Amino acid sequence: MRDFDYLKRCEKLLTPRIVQMLNVIHESKGRQDLYIETNSDALSSLKEIALIQSTDASNRIEGIFTSDQRLRALVKDKVEPRNRNESEIAGYRDVLSMIHESYNHIPVNTSVILQLHRDLYRYSGSSMGGKFKNVDNIIEEKDSLGNSFVRFIPVSAFETPHAMDMMIQAYGDAQKQEFINPLIISSLVILDFLCIHPFNDGNGRMSRLLFLLFIYKAGYIGGKYISVEKIIEETKETYYEALYESSQSWHEGINNDIPFVEYSLGIIVSLYRELGTRVNLITNSGMTKQLRIRRILEESLGKITKRELMDMNPDISETTIEDVLSELVKDGTIKKIGGGRYTSYVYNRSF
Repeated sequence: MRDFDYLKRCEKLLTPRIVQMLNVIHESKGRQDLYIETNSDALSSLKEIALIQSTDASNRIEGIFTSDQRLRALVKDKVEPRNRNESEIAGYRDVLSMIHESYNHIPVNTSVILQLHRDLYRYSGSSMGGKFKNVDNIIEEKDSLGNSFVRFIPVSAFETPHAMDMMIQAYGDAQKQEFINPLIISSLVILDFLCIHPFNDGNGRMSRLLFLLFIYKAGYIGGKYISVEKIIEETKETYYEALYESSQSWHEGINNDIPFVEYSLGIIVSLYRELGTRVNLITNSGMTKQLRIRRILEESLGKITKRELMDMNPDISETTIEDVLSELVKDGTIKKIGGGRYTSYVYNRSF
């Protein structure tokens, strides 16, 4: 089994590009503290939106869906789940909410990771919650013809408990070293977690929850206001490519960590960029409501729905938002995708 020496691995990761990304994130963290101090009301509405988007996106990546109406009811009103998908959504909602509110009081150890996984399956009645895998698993992928092939072989079920203990011990040791950036350590631990693939199910969702927990503990709490999971969903092809590149020869300890670390830091850069944009839009009293909607669409990553626009702008009526969307679709500024309750909009960047 490979070792988990984050000190040695971090030394190889201070490339010019990674250092530049870390500097951008560090500067953003300073602005984050100012946002929180001076715009608490605006951030309160963003926090509610992010919780809904994060719960939706992280489950959608794994093929777990429900209607928009039910999703909002599950997250906001905490109604009882009606089926297996909703049970898993409700479990994610609870664990995510706990991390948002109590990250400073959640220790990082193997026992806690098992407890978080148990809570992920709280409503499903599944016996797998809170237990490491009991059978070996493989990561498969299908090509364009529908043929399956093995993408990665994780750590065996027998070796998993020991591997997780080693990983967490190495994480704790690295955290004590002030000269190592905690965001690099967090990215490496998530890469190793995914390569161990410790559970029969729920590994992807757990990796995203743990990533949030790690970066929050490092003081980077922008993910409470802008959904990290939504950014990952909208860049999931790049995510899978980076994970594949960094997992090759992982068992031998000669893998290339750079692609996955760069991807992870890029997610944090994106969330802070969007946080700054959202706060500026909401607090800019000189901007008309119509221009604000247009600017949000222009600055948003990927698709956005009318409901999301309404959540972001509680002071703007639904009719006004519908009128602006209609005008922007008509003049080609945005594209309308889907229909009915599945309608969403994306900014036309071909201009």
